[in-house]
Amino acid sequence: MMQSAEHLASQGANPRTLSGNEVLADDSRRPSLDEDVVDASTEVNASQALLHGQDSEKNHTALTPLGPRKRGRLQWRKWLLILAILVGGLLAIVSVGGVWVYKTAPPDGQSPPWYPTPRGGTVPEWQEAYEKASAMVRRMTLAEKVNITTGTGWMMGMCVGNTGPASHVGFPPLCLQDGPLGIRFADHITAFPAGITVGATWDRDLMYQRGLVHGIEARLKGINVLLGPSMGPLGKHPAGGRNWEGFGADPVLQAVGAAQTIRGIQNAGVIANAKHYIANEQEHFRQSFEWGLPNALSSNVDDRTLHELYLWPFAESVRAQVGSVMCSYQMVNNSYACGNSKLLNGILKDELGFQGFVISDWLAARSGVSHALAGLDMTMPGDGLRWQDGNALWGPQLSTAILNGSVPVSRLNDMVTRIVATWYKFGQDDAEKWPPVKPDGDGGPNFSSWTNEKEGLLYPGSGDNATGVVNKFVDVQGEGNESHGILARRIAAEGTVLVKNEENILPLDVRRLRGGETLGESSRLKIAVIGEDAGAEHDPNGCPDRGCNLGTLASGWGSGAVEFPYLITPIEALKAEVDPERIELTLLPTNNLPLDSDPTLLDAHDICLVFANSDGGEGFLAFQGIRGDRNDLHLQKDGDALVQNVATKCGNGQGKTIVVIHAVGPVVVENWVDLEGVKAVVFANLPGQESGNALVDVLFGRVNPSGKLPYTVGKSLEDYGSGAAVMYYPNGPIPQQDFNDGLYIDYRHFDKFGVEPRYEFGYGLSYTTFELTSISATLTRPKTALPSSRPVGLTPPTYSNDIPPVEEVLLPVGFRRLHKYIYPYLDRKDAKKLEPHRGTGPVQDDQQQSPLSPAGGGEGGNPSLWDVHAEVKVTLTNTGHRPGKEVVQLYVSFPTEMPLNSATDGVVGYTDHVEFPPKVLRAFQKVELQPKESQVITFHLTRKDLSYWSTTDQNWIMPTLGKFTVHVGNSSRHLPLTAEL
Repeated sequence: MMQSAEHLASQGANPRTLSGNEVLADDSRRPSLDEDVVDASTEVNASQALLHGQDSEKNHTALTPLGPRKRGRLQWRKWLLILAILVGGLLAIVSVGGVWVYKTAPPDGQSPPWYPTPRGGTVPEWQEAYEKASAMVRRMTLAEKVNITTGTGWMMGMCVGNTGPASHVGFPPLCLQDGPLGIRFADHITAFPAGITVGATWDRDLMYQRGLVHGIEARLKGINVLLGPSMGPLGKHPAGGRNWEGFGADPVLQAVGAAQTIRGIQNAGVIANAKHYIANEQEHFRQSFEWGLPNALSSNVDDRTLHELYLWPFAESVRAQVGSVMCSYQMVNNSYACGNSKLLNGILKDELGFQGFVISDWLAARSGVSHALAGLDMTMPGDGLRWQDGNALWGPQLSTAILNGSVPVSRLNDMVTRIVATWYKFGQDDAEKWPPVKPDGDGGPNFSSWTNEKEGLLYPGSGDNATGVVNKFVDVQGEGNESHGILARRIAAEGTVLVKNEENILPLDVRRLRGGETLGESSRLKIAVIGEDAGAEHDPNGCPDRGCNLGTLASGWGSGAVEFPYLITPIEALKAEVDPERIELTLLPTNNLPLDSDPTLLDAHDICLVFANSDGGEGFLAFQGIRGDRNDLHLQKDGDALVQNVATKCGNGQGKTIVVIHAVGPVVVENWVDLEGVKAVVFANLPGQESGNALVDVLFGRVNPSGKLPYTVGKSLEDYGSGAAVMYYPNGPIPQQDFNDGLYIDYRHFDKFGVEPRYEFGYGLSYTTFELTSISATLTRPKTALPSSRPVGLTPPTYSNDIPPVEEVLLPVGFRRLHKYIYPYLDRKDAKKLEPHRGTGPVQDDQQQSPLSPAGGGEGGNPSLWDVHAEVKVTLTNTGHRPGKEVVQLYVSFPTEMPLNSATDGVVGYTDHVEFPPKVLRAFQKVELQPKESQVITFHLTRKDLSYWSTTDQNWIMPTLGKFTVHVGNSSRHLPLTAEL
């Protein structure tokens, strides 16, 4: 990169030891095949073609074991190999007994092929960006095109993901950075509440505002692509390690949270990233060799379930014009997600009309040619099958594949055009907001992911000793009334869910709790604050990527976590809140109370605030036996026993216990929730840096709680159904996870099978009361089975399909490569070997066109899917004595007779029909009302809201026989108003 060249030059080094950006801008130095070139590095054998297959539906198992897990820092190759041998031997022994019958390669044919990749630039909203992009791409060399699509390698730049530039046409290197909660590995940023907390607010505006501020911080840090929001996993497994990064266990709630976040991020000029596409529901076995197995798990999901559950949030994200999508690690129907042509070409780019670019998760690409043909547009971090090995699947191999015809020139042009068009679409060509990188400006990332020091290595993954200023310590947190911490505190408070409040113990009011008596020294309210989660002394950034559960829990762990600029613990906030003349605090921040040696420890207390938690995260980290996915749904660190002890001992059995839970997902509370002493239970989720302040706002009544559960709290893990359990042990060398629960996850399962939850999806209490009345439901358009015919899109940009001359990717004269850095170049001797085979590869532009989806035609799908077909009105009244917010939720029950397809829709007496959950969430609104104030709330239901996915029609079908039932209430089990459509 040019910035790095300047630093090296200042130290007397040859600036051409870098990425080659300067050389790319200097055509005069490009060699010919007959020119001798000295290459000081032998790391990249540019003659190696992309050898890992032509067919994206045939997954290749003869792969080299991976190094450390994504963004990990250690090389565990030896013990992984040993472990793989041991596990393989064990599996072989067990398979003799007939337990496992899987082969060593994934089964073929479970994911149908879809070719060729649809080209971008087909919708009017992107037309201007694509016109600008095509003008730029036409001027690029082959080396520049490959440079844009391939990461430069792990730790080969300041960000977790870095691309090379196309310097002579003015396209910069891109910085890609985690994550959904804040900016990972960066200083002076905001640690926002996690996605699950944002989902618990059920507040569209807060979802948007968080995205906007997050995007502003990313832009000010020089980040082009922000790797979030997360909408996969959805929450099929309540113990799933990364559920906390998303917004909840329902496709509509998840979709609204994702779309609003994307709009916010991209309105700040930063490219958002919808991840992880798709059906990535657990951490165990998600990645090849991470768990000692040669292949990742396969999520085997049927077409209807895919569309109605797991795809729904991605469809809404595309409709929100998301600029990039990240494909996930695991297989889907035994084809790796980043090489699954049906998912990428057929569904994402054709059916959903996605106009942006597809990024692999870090080392999720398992092949070269086949993934390019299947619709992948950018590989990250650039390395191939191992971490930091310099052997890319693309880079020089992609150059080779273009020259020998294995990958059509048209496919590469589309990859590059999609990336450049997205850059234009979100205004990143604006030099005022996005200054050019050095030497033309001072732009690019102003922080380093790899050191906290001002100066550090420029390419720490290469072993090169060149250094420079890598951290400028730019504070992006806002100031004064514009401080982003204010928004973080508000979100955390509104995402706090009150699920039990007997005797109206909350909000805490000293005079009310003391019966209005005059307070003196002897009558001070005595409150014990108990539990390590209340804020035991611990550096909140003490464990890498928050990979431990020590102190108060404000974030899950993994690549979705950030460095806390500060963390206000509950103890800190309580000490600052209480008046010592009115309240006496006893601080006991431990889960191991010395009750055996001091049985009267809690006797004198009126109230006991007990804190407990349950943590989890990404699978490359483990803590106390938890490897990403939680082992169960119970409180961790003996939290259940702690609550039981406190509830029975507080005030010598007469005190009142308030339980506060910080958790990455649902927690089973059956061991103690019905104890007489437990008067209140608060699910505070993962509140981020303002944890304690937000909690105190709710406990003392400055904020009236309005959060609702974004998941169901069952009475046991078994309540969620057999399909809800994480696969903790492989059922074969290639673990097969069949999504046999279909549409019935979370509350849908509880409803179908009549299981009574402890606290239902959408449930949450307030300090005031609300009443819903006067429902009306009206069809605004007639019911018709099928959406309108697919509209004809714009003509995408076209280019010459001629294979470019090999000279465009020859290693420039005098260029010395950095060790393990990924370049697009070929050595002269390797290029000469390629000459007899130029253009003779097996794949070109004559691929047979797969049938286009009738459900496509616009961003997110057929535009008529969002035609409004029904209007529902209800009246909400605040019947209490406090201002407050209520979340009004609308669920739809489909007609009992639903046709299998459009041909049988409307046929009276036809008996072969499709099944549907008892009810599904379709809309919600959060409304703030003053005491006794009423407001009419209007919902609009679209064609898609009233349709199901027909696997025979391959389209969304609206039933025309029978009646829809609309249910409106404030939780999935409290729906007092109903109407028919």
